[in-house]
Amino acid sequence: MFKDRKLLVTGGTGSIGNSVCNYFNNNGCKEIYSTTTDMNKINSNQDFIKFKELNFNNIENSNLEELFDFDIDYLVLNAGLNRDNIFLRMSSDDWNSVINVNLNSSFHILKHFTKKMVKKKFGRVIFISSVVAYTGNRGQVNYTASKAAISGMVKSLALELSTRNITVNSVAPGFIRSNMTDKLNDDQKNAILEKIPMKKLGDSSDIAKAVGFLCSENANYITGQTLHVNGGLALI
Repeated sequence: MFKDRKLLVTGGTGSIGNSVCNYFNNNGCKEIYSTTTDMNKINSNQDFIKFKELNFNNIENSNLEELFDFDIDYLVLNAGLNRDNIFLRMSSDDWNSVINVNLNSSFHILKHFTKKMVKKKFGRVIFISSVVAYTGNRGQVNYTASKAAISGMVKSLALELSTRNITVNSVAPGFIRSNMTDKLNDDQKNAILEKIPMKKLGDSSDIAKAVGFLCSENANYITGQTLHVNGGLALI
């Protein structure tokens, strides 16, 4: 499906990022790149991924031209950070760090790679958003603000880049099974499941398949959209 194509997924050591990398690798993607803030987090089964170390909280001081001295076909902006707290207790650092990692970093990476995509007249850009960007969530003012802003970026970028055969979309996951949800007790899990019409958590592979669809030829005429993958949690 992705023969002779190149992919960059930011945050490839996380559950969703890793699943996206695996999905594209299993479907013939030629080269797969990713980023991490700590090279020690890389697993032995990720040897097919070419990792680049990058601090998203201080990306302005990074030499992206040197770090990413290659072109790509698919860009998946997945790296994310959450520092949850009720707003009245949220520090400036909590706010700035989340906005820098989840939103501002995308500006710099997009500036670098969209120039290359424009020259080759092809590109697929996928943001990983979140259901809470559309519903809100207590204790996550910084996180929801960063993810909600992505919706506007997707629409504006789609309008600007569409004539160059570059599509821009986002995937908004709901509750996805992860290391974080594995730590919840039964009461906490049941409280979450009660809100989901399908009565089950999603899997990171569900997100990877959605990303794969938006990068495939089946989605050539789709741009400026958000694909919600949440088991019916929010019908948007």
